[in-house]
Amino acid sequence: MTEILVAYATKMGSTKEIAEAIAARIGSASHEVTVLDVADVRSVEPYKAVVLGSALYAGRWRTEAVKFLKRNAPALARKPVWLFHSGPLGSDLSAQKAPRKVRELATRIGADQPTTFGGRLTPETAVGFLARKMAQGSMAGDYRDWDAIDLWANHIAEQLVAAR
Repeated sequence: MTEILVAYATKMGSTKEIAEAIAARIGSASHEVTVLDVADVRSVEPYKAVVLGSALYAGRWRTEAVKFLKRNAPALARKPVWLFHSGPLGSDLSAQKAPRKVRELATRIGADQPTTFGGRLTPETAVGFLARKMAQGSMAGDYRDWDAIDLWANHIAEQLVAAR
């Protein structure tokens, strides 16, 4: 049985890369980890714990991530779950409040509110008219803090070891 699922919902690939980094860090602590797009997760039952991340656009989680939380809420309530979202751009990378539905689902499954990580918006990865326009302006760049991501993943790995 795989121990940990790291699932993600992304539009331009940044959240996937964060999920992969989290999985690599947890895996380096001797945990078996599977990384999947939420669309490819058939069930969370085989996993001992779940990390779920979503891209955050205009204060909204990706629809497929919210549906994943709703569909799996009963099973997620019986296991450790950590949530994150990525997306803030620019100089103000303060924690972003999750959408109301995500906050409610997090409470229902017993998870902490999502941790916020900066996002990435570059001309090479921008998808959609608005994103391509923004990627040419002052918001363009990679605002992910890999040290903070690694620290958060390390905290998860430590909690998993303590729970064994």
